[in-house]
Order: sequence, then C-alpha cells, then structure tokens
Amino acid sequence: MRTGWSGDGDFTQHLVDHLRNWEHIATIRVEDAPAGREGEGFNFLANDVFVTMALRPVARPAYAFWRRQQLELSATIDDFVAYLTSIETIGEPAYHDEGMLQYLHTQRIIGPYQTRGVKLVELVRVYVGKVVA
Repeated sequence: MRTGWSGDGDFTQHLVDHLRNWEHIATIRVEDAPAGREGEGFNFLANDVFVTMALRPVARPAYAFWRRQQLELSATIDDFVAYLTSIETIGEPAYHDEGMLQYLHTQRIIGPYQTRGVKLVELVRVYVGKVVA
C-alpha cells in the first residue's frame, strides 16, 4: 500500500485513512510525487494517491429467458467526490475531472524553539482508475 511513499503529509494520511473505510475502493497505492521542495519559511510536498474502484456483478438481459452477469463499477467519480466532500476535515477538491482529484492543503508548523513557523503546503492528487476484469 505504501509503495514509494515516505509517509510525509498528515493530510495525505488522513485522506488515505478515509479511503480505506469506503467499500467502493478496491486498491490504494500512495507515492511521493517529484514536485516536493523546501525553501526559506516553507515546505512544499506532493503525494500521488492511486485508487481503483471496486466492481460489482449486475445481471443484464441477454436473450428472452437468459440473463448475463456483467461487471460494472460500484461507484462513479461523482459518488467518489460526494463521499470525500461530505467528510468535514477533507472537503471539496480544488480541482477534479473524470480521472483525477486534486487537493491543496496548507498549515503552519511552529517548532518548540522557533520564533517563526514554517508553512507546509501539501498537494495531493488522487488518480481514479478502473479495474480491468
């Protein structure tokens, strides 16, 4: 599950924890994105989350008395966005299209002996894929 992820990013961890609880998710993979950098007074880190949606069997009529079992996605991208938006601590994504959601989360971190804090900017992109059956 944590392939290629350093574990940095509280918002990413919070998002992944909620994704694990949603029954329409089949797999989750998290990786560090190469866009992370550090500067004077700020840290920018980017994480990519790859999600595949679960499939469910659906009976479709094939002939007069026959029904064929087919697999379809158990949730749409709109259902996925609505689920994450309903969680107060995650909210609506800054951008989304038919295959990707993007969150930009900022927080100020003040160390125990610092007079000035560091601004942490966390970019999380969630790529939604389909399982090929």
